Amino acid sequence: MSERILTLEQAEALAASAFIRCKTRPETAHCVARALVAAEADGLKGHGLSRVPSYAAQARNGKIRGDAEPRLEMVTPALGRIDAGFGFAYPALALAEAMLAEHAPMMGLAATAIRRSHHCGVAGAPVERLAEKGMVAMLFANTPAAMAPWGGSRATFGTNPLAFACPLPGEPPIVVDLSLSKVARGNILAAKQKGQPIPEGWALDAEGRPTTDAEAALKGTMLPLGDAKGTALALMIELLAAGLTGARFAVDASSFLDDKGDPPATGQLLLAFDPALFGGEGTLAHFARLAGQIRSQPGARLPGSRRLALRAKAQKSGLTVAEALVSEIEAL
Repeated sequence: MSERILTLEQAEALAASAFIRCKTRPETAHCVARALVAAEADGLKGHGLSRVPSYAAQARNGKIRGDAEPRLEMVTPALGRIDAGFGFAYPALALAEAMLAEHAPMMGLAATAIRRSHHCGVAGAPVERLAEKGMVAMLFANTPAAMAPWGGSRATFGTNPLAFACPLPGEPPIVVDLSLSKVARGNILAAKQKGQPIPEGWALDAEGRPTTDAEAALKGTMLPLGDAKGTALALMIELLAAGLTGARFAVDASSFLDDKGDPPATGQLLLAFDPALFGGEGTLAHFARLAGQIRSQPGARLPGSRRLALRAKAQKSGLTVAEALVSEIEAL
């Protein structure tokens, strides 16, 4: 398979130009492109440049409103509500980060509830940036229906990612980022685009049978992480990210993956805690002691170390992208 090496700047320009051609305002186009390129650099290809064609198709026909500007309403000094306006999630998330970075140090704890949103991409990215500013942060997001309740057969919950980040003194933060299916749905999308099978145990087809066919998996349901425990957590996140924010539940949201139907209008909930106000000035050092206990054990590592290594490599050597995907993006 033919491949092309792109610098991060070239990759962002490639994606942003495609979005601009597909009815997205330039500021938003570059915000979305940066997020996708960052995911690609971190090795999270299911949330990277493979998303450009489907995002662009949705922006072109209005399923994503490329001209939308998120609006923030401060309900209390610690709580903001953001209307993403059926646009991309990334500008709304950036607005939420800015609000939390300002208000969490004043209030100890601050939250933002985002509604009428879309795919949030790498859930760990916003919380990592907040942790780099010294805060403990959490993100909950709901997604279109992809998992059945445990014992059920009809997709009711999304894969519903959650992310957590915790600052450490003098080094990158701890970042935990996971979806509640056994794998992120974006991995199955990437396999479909490459014409590759998926491992057994990832998904069921529309008839509830195990499948290794990526296309059949996308029409069926995802298997939950941790069996019944995974669907219980998915319910919790559905209530936090959609019920609490006023966004659409998974069963009412259209797909993130195609340009059919109306906007998904899903939601995200972000929380930020100021560690010094909770635990005093020694809180970061307290965090570091636990991190040290983990690192001291042979074979153990803190979450995120692989991602940081891939990021550093991409910054130095660029991204390796399939020529077919580059050509598809250029043709949009």
